[in-house]
Amino acid sequence: MHQYLKAIGFGSINGKAELNEILYETRKHFHHHEVVSQDDEMDFCEFQKEYGPGIGIAMYGDMDLYEEFYMQYYYPYFLGTGVTSNAEVYIERRMDRESYVGICEDMKIGISLIFYLQNIVEYLKERQRTESVKYKSVTLSGLCDGGTVLLPVRKDKSQEQKQREDVHNRMKLMNAARTGDPAAIESLTLDDIDTYSKVSRRLITEDVFTIVDTYIMPYGIECDRYSILGEILGLQSIENEYTGEELYVMTLEVNGLTFDVCVPVKEVVGEPAVGRRFKGNIWMQGVINF
Repeated sequence: MHQYLKAIGFGSINGKAELNEILYETRKHFHHHEVVSQDDEMDFCEFQKEYGPGIGIAMYGDMDLYEEFYMQYYYPYFLGTGVTSNAEVYIERRMDRESYVGICEDMKIGISLIFYLQNIVEYLKERQRTESVKYKSVTLSGLCDGGTVLLPVRKDKSQEQKQREDVHNRMKLMNAARTGDPAAIESLTLDDIDTYSKVSRRLITEDVFTIVDTYIMPYGIECDRYSILGEILGLQSIENEYTGEELYVMTLEVNGLTFDVCVPVKEVVGEPAVGRRFKGNIWMQGVINF
């Protein structure tokens, strides 16, 4: 059973028999179906069924000449909104199956952001059509099993302005460092040492979450899972139509990136509201916009 079925409202599933019923429902009463040719005998197929606004289950497998479907794997999905990043994206295939991950090199966060690719068949069709696949942007989203709501960090306008300037200057330095500029590399190193020193002194008398406004960092051994803390920019409630479970859809700003996160209401500690912060562990997914 997939760990993040709970994140889209299937936390009450008891055993594989009930899961197989849901997968059968997904296959027979799908909302979206895509096929891409693999060879003369087999096609690679995608079946998606929505169980609420933007949430659902996707199934992938092979279909033979007699239209017999052989499932390889499935996963729960959550479709985000808007554009998260216009940075360059690289696509890599997983070794064990026909699924892909994207690697987004956005300078705002300072790390290579890895996400599970949702529009696999669309990508495969683009790759068959042209050798050099062009991407316009990426829309990220996160599935979360549970989290905590935190109060915002109090800042005045001058502090917010200085923070924006610091982020902009750091992005310029990181761009220069990527090209091998020794002065930029030295400046970033000194900044990191200075930041570490300041944080260490403040941690003696302050809580870490009054110092750190937002963050995103890898979590666990899976490359596309992250621990995040972000400001809530938007909030709405949706319902899983199959189970009736209520879910929060939050639009978060995390280290300058904006994306949506889906989390069960009953697994959230605190009352979310615009302006407050949300802390949790997410499975990052994404759609490449061609």
